[in-house]
Amino acid sequence: MERATGLRDPRGAAAMLEAAVGNAVEMDGETLLALAPESIASVLAVTGVDPHVTEYLARSLMLAARYRAEAGEPDTAALREAQARAIADAWGHDLDADAGDPASVEAFLLRAEAGR
Repeated sequence: MERATGLRDPRGAAAMLEAAVGNAVEMDGETLLALAPESIASVLAVTGVDPHVTEYLARSLMLAARYRAEAGEPDTAALREAQARAIADAWGHDLDADAGDPASVEAFLLRAEAGR
């Protein structure tokens, strides 16, 4: 995210990731991300989201959580992390300790692109 903007704006980076989450599932991201962690996983299950997309969502939300924490928004950061973990748990994705690290998310995206 830092490379994309050329600046260090964790709040803006988190907002971009959150918008991307909504776009990935073709839903209003703001509405989706207002849901409790258990509810977000349930809504995604009902809509039949592809399991590969759910891993992208979970990792993106972990990164958004990191950026929200850096922006001084601990409550939103905790919510994003809980949402990410709920999605990961529902689909059996492993979110290790560095799942919210930008380099880890970038590596995941490169692996996903190579697997196409």
